[in-house]
Amino acid sequence: MARTPSNMSPLGTNAPQFRLLDTISGDFKTLEQLQGTSGTLVMFICNHCPFVIHVNKMLVELANSYQKVGINCVAISSNDIINYPQDGPDEMKKNAIELNYSFPYLYDETQEIAKAYDAACTPDFFLFDESLKLVYRGQMDDSRPGNGISVNAKDLKHAMDCLLQKKVNTWPQKPSIGCNIKWK
Repeated sequence: MARTPSNMSPLGTNAPQFRLLDTISGDFKTLEQLQGTSGTLVMFICNHCPFVIHVNKMLVELANSYQKVGINCVAISSNDIINYPQDGPDEMKKNAIELNYSFPYLYDETQEIAKAYDAACTPDFFLFDESLKLVYRGQMDDSRPGNGISVNAKDLKHAMDCLLQKKVNTWPQKPSIGCNIKWK
């Protein structure tokens, strides 16, 4: 299993705009439509990655909790579906329904959005404030498949709580680790 770290984009970076297919609804969605009142969490994930599978339950819990208080969550899959057909739109929809995703699961067919965000791995997390300025990027927590550490989303929850409380996040921001995005 590949262990690719996320790129650590500069804090304060503006969220790149997008218009992508939401595989759940079948509609195209823009960042403006999905932006939260307090913040927006953009997550690069996919169906087959063991690192994503390892945190999927927590993704759902986080979204269910934080969307209620104004931080919207958006998932994007940018993988090459020719070589990884399990990450195609039909399979994305099926996976989202089975896992009860309460957030849109967008398909980045051209991979332009992953490149615009400088996403490198799955999962890769980007938390933006209400003005769509980057306030956190990196890991959910220290848990990885097989390392014996429970998934608790400590780092990501702390960043989201700081955002809601209008506090500066002084914790070190560590890169996420996961499978590399499957580039065309």
